[in-house]
Order: sequence, then C-alpha cells, then structure tokens
Amino acid sequence: MKAVVLDSFAVIAHLENEPGYEKVAEVFDECVAKDSEAFMCIINWGEVIYHTLRVGGEEAAKLAEEAMATLPIQLVEANKDLTHQAAVLKASNKMSYADCFAAALAMKKRGELITGDAEFRQVEKDVKIRWIR
Repeated sequence: MKAVVLDSFAVIAHLENEPGYEKVAEVFDECVAKDSEAFMCIINWGEVIYHTLRVGGEEAAKLAEEAMATLPIQLVEANKDLTHQAAVLKASNKMSYADCFAAALAMKKRGELITGDAEFRQVEKDVKIRWIR
C-alpha cells in the first residue's frame, strides 16, 4: 500500500472547497478504497487549526477539528527522529518550519506529499509531490 502525506495547504483546500479540493478528495477516495494510507504530522494539523481560528474564529476551528477527525488521515506525532529531519530540511531550504515537518514525514514514510504550496518546490529532488493545483 502506498503512503501519502498531507500538508495543511491540502487539508485547508479540502475543508474550504478551495482550488484543488477535488484532487484532495481523490486522495481520500484512494484511502477508503485501501489503495493508499494517508498521514499528517500533528504540527501540520495544528496549522489547520490556527488558520481556521484566524479566519473564522473558535466555532469554525471546532468544526474544522471535527471534520478532520472524520477524514481517513493518521496523525503522526513529532518525535525526535522526525524533528531532526525537519531541522535538516529547514537548515538547507527557505521553507516554513511546519512545512519541513510535512516534507520530513513524506521522506520517512517514503510517500507522496499532497500539496499546492509552492514552497515545496525546493525539496522536489528529495520528496515526491502530487500537486493539487
């Protein structure tokens, strides 16, 4: 079974029906069909929460958290190994630290990173990326 890793950009697109949400829905369909297994770092999960808090307030963030709980995504804690890999990526790229966790998790899982965030172009040589737009 292949692994996919979602960053906050992809999950926000899905939750808010932004451009690319159809491609994210296809990823979830693959997971339900047992063709893929989806993962998300808890750091990126937190990004979705803080984004929703900023944009829509506490009620919207609560709804986003409840919606994410229904998605076929396995949350992965930021342990020492994952954090070290994220730090290595951050040291050599001009990316947000949180994005480095998504990339590090994709590397660890030997999976495909699902995103539309152009920052990830910097790590395309190390991480397979499925662009949602």
